[in-house]
Amino acid sequence: MPATIAREPGRPAAAQRVLIVGAGVTGLLTALRCALDGHQVTVLDRGAIPNPESSSFDQHRAIRAVGSGSVAATGRAGAAHRRWLELEALLCGPRSDGGFYRRVGVLTAWPPGELATVAATAREACLPVELVEPGEYPHILFPAGTSGLLELDAGVLLADRVLRAAARWLGRHPAARLCPWRQVTEVDVDAARVILADGTIERGDLVLVAAGPWSPALVDLPVVVHRQTMVYLRPPDDLAGWWESAPSAGRAGTDGRGWLLPPVGGTLLKVSTDAACREVASVADRPDDETPWADLIMAAGILRDAERYTTVAVKRCHYAVDVDTGGARLVRAGPSVWARAASGGDGFRTAPLIADEIAGDLLRAAA
Repeated sequence: MPATIAREPGRPAAAQRVLIVGAGVTGLLTALRCALDGHQVTVLDRGAIPNPESSSFDQHRAIRAVGSGSVAATGRAGAAHRRWLELEALLCGPRSDGGFYRRVGVLTAWPPGELATVAATAREACLPVELVEPGEYPHILFPAGTSGLLELDAGVLLADRVLRAAARWLGRHPAARLCPWRQVTEVDVDAARVILADGTIERGDLVLVAAGPWSPALVDLPVVVHRQTMVYLRPPDDLAGWWESAPSAGRAGTDGRGWLLPPVGGTLLKVSTDAACREVASVADRPDDETPWADLIMAAGILRDAERYTTVAVKRCHYAVDVDTGGARLVRAGPSVWARAASGGDGFRTAPLIADEIAGDLLRAAA
């Protein structure tokens, strides 16, 4: 999205018909971007819009840029922060509840030999960061011998609020059409059309398949599907106040593979670890028992005195990553068909940038 969310003067006015499969965060934000640019948008989803069963739907998601590698990659990730602020202003306005972005920061742990380099990369990319001593956040545990880096322009997105706000905005926009309970069973990548379960056909000038881990069933995507377990906790009463101002955290736990999202905006404290992530053939794979995975998460040394926290829920989610990069990727499946080959946390935080890429393709086609 450009520096301002509104459509820029001088852009081509020729409207294109955009067909989006999947009403998760990528689908909804792309629809929003295209509608702002004057295109006609139809969003199809197999369930409700927003869909509580989608991989995007959750209490919260982290948004951060530190640790992305090069200065260019870190700067691009940092741009997502600015886009989310613009989206919050557009979709929520001056709401008394603070919208959907809580800028509590993100704390990550680094070995002494890496900390200075990571901090320098962040600063060169114009990201404000602070060095943090381990004892400053005593209830979050990190690997022995590491120090913390606090990214200030970062924090937590209230994911379900994002989806509801985007769907509400699109529902009021004359150029957008939301079609819940319309399951797509086939995508014709050569003709830019989709076939629904009831046999009807929808056509567009451009099609975006953004169905998360369900996308590989519709188009040929080089992805790996993962299953992740997450534990939702209620802090003990005497720590409730401390957690209200705590940052999100990554690279936490004894082995540095844990992460947590704090209980902001009425949410629960969410914890997990990459050790609880496992590859599956598809979302339809037989579910396994979540109890051992939840036990593994709670034993990962992410929280001090973890036994004092009350487990409220244990949930699983699925996400897809590009088979080569292990992250998010936008691929062209046909002359006028795009597909988003990722979902989950990385897909959520970068969704505004992906929407910008797709809108840019439309503008070039309309020029």
